[in-house]
Amino acid sequence: MDRIQLLDDIERYLRNEMTPAEKYAFEELRQGDPDVDLMVVEHSLFMHQLEMFGDQKNFRTSLHEIHTDLASKGVIKETAPKAIIAQLWKKHRRVMGVAASIAGITTLLIAGISTYYSRKASTAELQVLSKKFENTEKKVNALSQQVENKKVEEPKAPATPIKSGGTGFLIDGKGYIITNAHVVEGSQAVVLQNNKGAEFRASLIHLNAQNDIAILKIEDADFKAPSSLPYSFRKNGAELGEQLFTLGYPREEIVYNEGYMSALTGFNGDTLSCQIGVSANPGNSGGPVFNKNGEVIGIINTRQTQAEGVVFAVNARNIFNAVDSIVKIDSSANHLKLPLNSQLKGMDRVQQIRKIADCVFMVKSY
Repeated sequence: MDRIQLLDDIERYLRNEMTPAEKYAFEELRQGDPDVDLMVVEHSLFMHQLEMFGDQKNFRTSLHEIHTDLASKGVIKETAPKAIIAQLWKKHRRVMGVAASIAGITTLLIAGISTYYSRKASTAELQVLSKKFENTEKKVNALSQQVENKKVEEPKAPATPIKSGGTGFLIDGKGYIITNAHVVEGSQAVVLQNNKGAEFRASLIHLNAQNDIAILKIEDADFKAPSSLPYSFRKNGAELGEQLFTLGYPREEIVYNEGYMSALTGFNGDTLSCQIGVSANPGNSGGPVFNKNGEVIGIINTRQTQAEGVVFAVNARNIFNAVDSIVKIDSSANHLKLPLNSQLKGMDRVQQIRKIADCVFMVKSY
């Protein structure tokens, strides 16, 4: 296909100007050709940046028009000629000092307002991938009734509705779990559920909202710690175009997806994260991203709302930083070491998933 024609088709696709038949054919092409898919993602981000540039330009124009209008009405005065600056300074030094202070405060306020609305727009363009639970009160009440009737053992979950949930995975065989900060932030209790349905109580021992990372510790006698983890952690991340796969809990059962590294930075060039071309849904937050050798290169946390298949993941080096922070303040965590050698190299994908699945948990935040 001619490149100019392809770019034209991409723009029509992103602007939703295609007929249903054209859109279906183009999505088939996109799924079958990673290069085309990457062009769609890059062009989407390019168009977004153009829109942001236009918004900033319009904002500056509005400020200039307001300034001109205020000057014409005499509300503010233009700078005096240079010839009388020294004389005015001597005469009105105190007044000018106050005016300069007001101008400085006004500048800070405008900058703050601009930052607020810019942040608000960015938040609207990104969706965190934690999930909300519905109809949980009936289930919890039913469990409570069974406990009173001595039909079952005490449930791990507290008798309150689940606020949100996501995915987490072991970083150490002793029961340390990593997930996203937004999955557990503000929770009163956390329960982890493995791929067999067993539940375990956990406590929050580290939370970094800036890097969107939280580390939990399983505090449950029923938990059987594995002798070692089958996968390892790779601080340097993945190469552009490298094949990747994920495991997570967008449903009540563990779900597998595969994709590729589509950009080495995250949303708006964020260096703390990277961009991957993969399907992800609410519940995938906190899920591991693996390369073909079974090395963790990141943690899924958000997706772009207006672009299909644009998912962002916190880089694995942030996991190393989180572990270092824990060890510095808690001497009992000195044994916490991230495995650096994967046992999954050379295995086919089905075998890799079988070994990893027991180490990935659904996170329920109460």
